[in-house]
Amino acid sequence: MGEQGALREIADGVYAWVQPDGSWWVNNAGAVAGADGLVLIDTCATETRTRRWLGALAEATGDAPIRLAVSTHHHGDHTYGNSLLPAGVPIVAHEGTREAIAADAIIDGCPPFWSPVPQWGAVSRRLPTITVTGQLTLFSGPRRIEVRHPGYVAHTVGDVVAYLPDEGVLFTGDLLFHQVNPLIFMGSLAGALRSLDWLAGFQPRVVVPGHGPLIDGADLADVLTTHERYYRMIQDAARTGIAQGLSPLDAAKLVDLGEFAALPDAERVVLNLHRAYAEATGADFDIIASLTDAVAFNGGPLPTSV
Repeated sequence: MGEQGALREIADGVYAWVQPDGSWWVNNAGAVAGADGLVLIDTCATETRTRRWLGALAEATGDAPIRLAVSTHHHGDHTYGNSLLPAGVPIVAHEGTREAIAADAIIDGCPPFWSPVPQWGAVSRRLPTITVTGQLTLFSGPRRIEVRHPGYVAHTVGDVVAYLPDEGVLFTGDLLFHQVNPLIFMGSLAGALRSLDWLAGFQPRVVVPGHGPLIDGADLADVLTTHERYYRMIQDAARTGIAQGLSPLDAAKLVDLGEFAALPDAERVVLNLHRAYAEATGADFDIIASLTDAVAFNGGPLPTSV
């Protein structure tokens, strides 16, 4: 698989777009083909990456029309490319995702927390047109696509998965990161932990995580256990740091990242500790302070390849 991404047919007419290495702003997406066209699951961060994804999909499907799109959550790596979809294509998302996209400031001018600053190209804000709060079933021809929200905040307030029960395919969005450090600073540590059992309950044949390589269903339990170890590490570090009167940045410097040290985006430990501190103390979460501390921990801006 090249650095630019690869299209994988993971079931008959079901596609995953996998972009290595899954680090900042480099996500996975998917599509489901039916007799009447395509249902997309997410787009990409930039014009270049989104057009590359849509071009590969068009080639594989004989230029099948896009009939509908689903956004798994509001983060720009999964949604900015929505503005490049044909006019009139409905976009389905959780109502919290619509609210967050409307309030997103990064698309208007990316702050200098990343380097190089992403080259967005001709993307613009495009809000979902259909919102869901619990569960919605979509159809692409006879194919059933279940769009489900866990019922609580996890990675973000508006996470949804797209599940194809007949094919056993689960698109998790950023509820799962595979071989990449997880990120929950705009969500909830408690909710992220809770979501692991919820995801296990699908018992899928293949999983498309929000970032990183595809996951065989037989390996899902191990991936979920790895996430739990990470979240418990954050939980323990927050508990210790608060007890010792340390800032999230100072607490992060004491964390033994162990198996997570060599994975992309290790500096997310700081961002996630900011969220854990806010949850534990009831304080307001300060996104600018958390990103400033992540840059300090990293010794410079967070690296990107977009």
